[in-house]
Amino acid sequence: QVQLVESGGGLVQPGGSLILSCVASGRTFCGYAMGWFCQASGKERKFVAAISWSGDNTVYEDSVKGRFTITRDNAKNTVYLQMNSLKAEDTALYYCGARLGLIGTTNFGSWGQGTQVTVSS
Repeated sequence: QVQLVESGGGLVQPGGSLILSCVASGRTFCGYAMGWFCQASGKERKFVAAISWSGDNTVYEDSVKGRFTITRDNAKNTVYLQMNSLKAEDTALYYCGARLGLIGTTNFGSWGQGTQVTVSS
């Protein structure tokens, strides 16, 4: 079981940027695709972005394409989400998740506690 801890959230104005980090511990990071998900108040958690174990493949939800970038540093057991051109509708609790095997948009687990992103002027 991989344990995940997210950080980097905060309050930012519309059009601003944030970098979220997710550090993995416990079982080896090796072989896990990683993903970022978000959950707005009163709504279900939804997929944002994912990256393969090698980092060669990424996939994004349509509304964040061109604005968000997911990367990983396997030497540091860390996955990042660079968030640019933030909008009010990006406000949510952001979680990272792990998926053993190939990249995908579902079947992630080992959720961390989340980090809150609030976009407001």
